[in-house]
Amino acid sequence: MDQCRAKLEPTSLVKLYGEFTGTSNRKGRCAVILTEKDLIVQRLTSAPVGRNKVVLSLKDCVGCRAYRGNDSADKAAYLVAYFYPLKRRWMSSRVSRQRVEQGFRLASLQDPQANLEEAEKWARAVRERSARQQFPRNGVLMSQMSHPCQMMLLVNPQSGKGQALTLYNNHIQRMLNEAGIKHTLVITERQNHAREMVKEADLSQWDALVIMSGDGLLYEVINGLLERPDWEEAIRTPLGILPGGSGNALAASIHHYSGASPVTSEELLVSCGFLLCKGLVSHMDMVSVHLSSSPRLFSFLSLAWGFVADVDIESEKYRHFGTVRFTIGTLVRLASLRVYKGRLAYLPATKDHNNEEALRSNTMLCKDRVPPVTLPAVRDSSFHNSCHSNNSLKVRRVESTPSRSATKALPGPHDSLLPPLDQPLPDDWVVVPEEDFVLMLAMYQSHLAEDLLAAPEATPDDGVIHLFYVRAGISPTALLRLFLAMEKGAHLTTNCQHLVYTKVRALRLEPYSPKGIITVDGEVVEYGPVQAEVHRGLSRLITG
Repeated sequence: MDQCRAKLEPTSLVKLYGEFTGTSNRKGRCAVILTEKDLIVQRLTSAPVGRNKVVLSLKDCVGCRAYRGNDSADKAAYLVAYFYPLKRRWMSSRVSRQRVEQGFRLASLQDPQANLEEAEKWARAVRERSARQQFPRNGVLMSQMSHPCQMMLLVNPQSGKGQALTLYNNHIQRMLNEAGIKHTLVITERQNHAREMVKEADLSQWDALVIMSGDGLLYEVINGLLERPDWEEAIRTPLGILPGGSGNALAASIHHYSGASPVTSEELLVSCGFLLCKGLVSHMDMVSVHLSSSPRLFSFLSLAWGFVADVDIESEKYRHFGTVRFTIGTLVRLASLRVYKGRLAYLPATKDHNNEEALRSNTMLCKDRVPPVTLPAVRDSSFHNSCHSNNSLKVRRVESTPSRSATKALPGPHDSLLPPLDQPLPDDWVVVPEEDFVLMLAMYQSHLAEDLLAAPEATPDDGVIHLFYVRAGISPTALLRLFLAMEKGAHLTTNCQHLVYTKVRALRLEPYSPKGIITVDGEVVEYGPVQAEVHRGLSRLITG
């Protein structure tokens, strides 16, 4: 045994060693080695070591369990570990997470209980070392959810193609069971059902709220949490997202933040399921949105006016096509490109402010076992995708009364940057001189859709709004090229002189056109003046 162990791995790296049979083939024996980072399985044959050796990284492990078989006469215990490594599919260049199950039969002892205890020792060791495989992402060491944990999983059965429940049954239920995560499935029955539920729920029962739908259901949940009297505690409840709709922008963003290659559809679902099972939590920005006569809203994804909002809402009639609906809607709207009149102003982001926000965010009290470390600073605050200046104007500073949200002391954070909508803006705001636009898009995540990398520099907690606008005069062909380039996040390098991109802390839009669509996180809101402010790291997101 010692000779075999020496051939497989240096003794100093070995944490556990055993020789077991497989669960399906009891004649074939294998040597199993657990190191700090890997589970190594070597078939014990006369062939050279490398030919029958499998190395599984514990970074890819979601769970491991020990159990006794159903046959009371069988003295053996069983050990099963579940992995989702990145692998290339046959006849494909694309890499995606694929399920690998490794099972072993432990029967070296006569006492069935002793065999089970040995298997449980292995299972604990695998789980513990898997949980340690955490690495800083963009300089941030993420916190980890406690285990065991209890999740509320909300599913909208009507989202997308209406297959969310089927996808849950085919993938997610099994993955959560493999990870040992207990969850309660809640099927939403109507619009705002989730919002009403989380507004009244006893959140102490849940370690996380997970949404399996498009982005709209998470929008409901976030606004429900921030309408609670205990909103400061409620909004710290970790939130998870699993793609089950046609608009899966946040799910695609979380996958992107993990550093994995782009995937879509069920491959994206498996990736997000894996990240959910790993249970690593980071902060996520929230954006407060003020409308002229509606209550304040909170947004996690985007604020859109013009072309993007038109495509999003007008493509609803093609919902049964899934994500293809956006392609169809884009082509339809390009055939008759609209121009909107309005006034756009913003408060630019600065490096100094972002560094202050990073320090403040790091002192936020939360239930994390491991607090976040250093948040990245904002890089260049403005980028114009042309050689032309946008000749932006400064606004005269005017003393203003506190915003309505502050005076009424509504639940949710105070908006320190926004005067009331009917008051002039301070002089440190910038007004865009143009009044003719094809679109305005404010993003706070990387993706606008599964296949649209709209804000390549965005991270969940960078403390800025990534503001894009396209001025009138762009041709339908040029706009189409822009969106095709956006699939790879290359639209900012297309040298399109009509596109402007800048990082801001707050913005105000005053549409002059009598008709139009404004969306918040893909949901239609009141058309008219709107303003928004980012609140850095207000909520928590499971990003794996």
